[in-house]
Amino acid sequence: MNRILVIQTAFIGDVILATVVVEKLNQYYPDAKIDFLLRKGNENILEGHPVIHNLLVWDKQNRKYASLLDLIFMIRSMKYDLIVNLQRFFSSGLLTVLSGAKTTVGFDKNPLSIFFSHTQPHRIGLSGKFEHEVERNLSLISKWTDEKIAKPRIHLLSSDFEKKTPRGKYITISPASIWMTKQYPLERWIAFTDRVEENTSIFLLGGKSDLKMCEEIRERSSHRKIEILAGQLSLRESAAFMTGAIMNYTNDSAPLHLASAVNAPVTAVFCSTIPAFGFTPLSDVSHVVETKENLTCRPCGLHGKKKCPEGHFNCSSIEIDQLLEKMV
Repeated sequence: MNRILVIQTAFIGDVILATVVVEKLNQYYPDAKIDFLLRKGNENILEGHPVIHNLLVWDKQNRKYASLLDLIFMIRSMKYDLIVNLQRFFSSGLLTVLSGAKTTVGFDKNPLSIFFSHTQPHRIGLSGKFEHEVERNLSLISKWTDEKIAKPRIHLLSSDFEKKTPRGKYITISPASIWMTKQYPLERWIAFTDRVEENTSIFLLGGKSDLKMCEEIRERSSHRKIEILAGQLSLRESAAFMTGAIMNYTNDSAPLHLASAVNAPVTAVFCSTIPAFGFTPLSDVSHVVETKENLTCRPCGLHGKKKCPEGHFNCSSIEIDQLLEKMV
């Protein structure tokens, strides 16, 4: 194969987990030009990637469908030998079907999968064999590679380490999530920081939209060595910063996968979602903490919700000791 395209235009965590496909394909086809299609705003995480030949960007916020049409024509002109579609939505299916590629592969849940050259089942749920998302992604290319699991990988540059080089022992906390029911409550994050030893610095990570939450944690915590880096670091710089921490604390969200991709120690807090969905951390030192209560309402959904459907949010009843005991 000479030209390959990998499609993943969902959220940043999904893009990070898609890197396993790029790495595996490069292992078997080192001379192939591998391109990657992602949504606008996620480019930073793959910039300078030594394996990816070309980044294609879909602007979903501006001229969404006109941009989609432009992409279709561009992709057709590339004459790909293989297109690997990691998404299960109509738009990515349309790109794949109209690509003109010699071979196309994707999940059977894509509404246009009947027109793909090859499909694989996308198994996710509460029963049966546990499959991590990277296993599901790699199953799409096992016909041309192998069935061995691999880890996501971000290739950091020396410039990614320039912003901040803290001295001494520190942890990071990425306290926010797009979905409220995936987010460990603010009060519990504050209570956690109160109990972190004073000789351990705490750095709060996230985007600009997370600043208010981070500021409240710092203002209300009794810990005297808390610094806010939310909104100051790029995703790559955040990943670089995580590599020096004795532990990185996240929700079931993108920072979890960011830590996995640079093999940084990580403890992921699962509230409304569950590990069985297949989005657990993959670092050599990684932990999952969740409620010890047997809740019939958990999980309430695959992606989390804006508020607890039951009104009690008992799935967040995770004891502070559960987080503290994971600190190395």
